[in-house]
Amino acid sequence: MARYHIETYGCTSNRGESRQIESALRDAGHYRVEAPEQADVAIMNSCTVVEKTERNMVRRAKELEAETADLIITGCMALAQGDEFETEGIDAQILHWDDVPTAVTNGECPTPGPGVEPVLDGVVGILPIARGCMSDCSYCITKHATGKIDSPSVEENVEKARALVHAGAKELRITGQDTGVYGWDRGERKLHVLLDRICNEIEGEFRVRVGMANPKGVHGIREELAQVFAENDELYNFIHAPVQSGSNDVLGDMRRQHQVGEYVEIVETFDEYLDYWTLSTDFIVGFPTETDDDHEQSMALLRETRPEKLNVTRFSKRPNTDAANMKGLGGTIKKERSKTMSELKMDIVGSAYEEMVGTEKRVMVVEEGTGDSVKCRDEAYRQVIVQNASDYGIEPGDFLDVEITGHQTVYAFGKPI
Repeated sequence: MARYHIETYGCTSNRGESRQIESALRDAGHYRVEAPEQADVAIMNSCTVVEKTERNMVRRAKELEAETADLIITGCMALAQGDEFETEGIDAQILHWDDVPTAVTNGECPTPGPGVEPVLDGVVGILPIARGCMSDCSYCITKHATGKIDSPSVEENVEKARALVHAGAKELRITGQDTGVYGWDRGERKLHVLLDRICNEIEGEFRVRVGMANPKGVHGIREELAQVFAENDELYNFIHAPVQSGSNDVLGDMRRQHQVGEYVEIVETFDEYLDYWTLSTDFIVGFPTETDDDHEQSMALLRETRPEKLNVTRFSKRPNTDAANMKGLGGTIKKERSKTMSELKMDIVGSAYEEMVGTEKRVMVVEEGTGDSVKCRDEAYRQVIVQNASDYGIEPGDFLDVEITGHQTVYAFGKPI
């Protein structure tokens, strides 16, 4: 039996992959240790979303190689840029997520022990519903690691969700590279079907948060999806649909598949079905072909749709992508555009949380915060901090009603009623 140490970097989808790796390893009788120097094998689940992350991955891999007898590197950077580790002289096995448990077990048959339960992160259960996507974005390196969409059946994912809830999950996080195209490889998009069945076929009090879904995948099922959200209280009224640019010309150069009008139609549809919900989106600023006018179109779209959660990323070239061959914009231009968009973002997000002050919300406690506080989420997945939690005897997994008493731009303060 091996002692393993695992480190995970990047998105919730990557964390879900690590959960599956760990589940298989524990079923085979292996056990986790916290320090790499105590382990027989160290596993690094890598990320490669931007160039800075890539440099950090190489640095950490060198440290782990020196601290443990055997190193396995998996995840997006391993699969898309595995030769980078070899170039740096790092002695490691570069493996797909699915191959990690077999490599650790050296071909041994799994020997599950009694009482094995799904792996949880506190009261949060991470459920990757599929791997891969249907996009071919010119700037994306992750697609080289994950490939096209591969969707388990609705029935299989419902059973995984049920197991997580029965094991104590109060918040299910539906994840994937692109949840909106779930089922496409089986003939039709079925995200709305899966969500409806999870909400109606699983007993217990829990909430469901849907992870990133590209606008092209959502657009074709926007009516069905919005209706499922409206009919099921278990679903947080929250969607993450990354538009990336407000210019159709830039979206074409990015090969994003959707156009601005489709993104706007998604927002309008959810506005029709839901009175209170959160739109989350992403913008890339400084794409090589982005002009001043393109940037202004992005700013205009931001003002029009007013997402309550926004990720602003400066474009960085990723190796082995088509966009890496384009002549880039200067760093000063990207910095200035990022600054103007980030300032507008803070105004929009701050206004959304300001409007919450004085209202009453039903929230779920998701995790402990700093000091004697807890982090909660309301029905639209907006963050509410409750201070002096021990005075009220509340802890992760509890549901409670609060009055919103104030905010700090990106989160609100709530007092139990």
